[in-house]
Amino acid sequence: MSGPTYDRKEQFQQIQSGLLPGEQIIAVYDAVGTGTGFIGLTDRRVIIQDRSFVGKRYAITSIPYSKITSVSVVSNKSWGGSFFSTGSIAVHVGTHTYEVEFRGAEKSHHVHNVILHHIS
Repeated sequence: MSGPTYDRKEQFQQIQSGLLPGEQIIAVYDAVGTGTGFIGLTDRRVIIQDRSFVGKRYAITSIPYSKITSVSVVSNKSWGGSFFSTGSIAVHVGTHTYEVEFRGAEKSHHVHNVILHHIS
């Protein structure tokens, strides 16, 4: 069995430092663009670093899979082929949506599938 997948060791260590007893990391991916720093997936929850707060503040938000209502693939163009032709997903939690853009469609595909597995 292979270990967790991650882009940046310091992000992985940040998620690791806040794990609950028995909780396991699945993946930690760096996000591009403004607002989100990274997304972490564990066997219990999604963890998002939100950098959109005023004054250069940020939040680490934990979202239990049971609170996620849906996960979307986000694109700024019509899909002509592959379902995962983009590197962005949106995680819907009640009335709030967290959008995360990745470097590469394979990461969005992995995050989408892990979340969908846990919420369905």
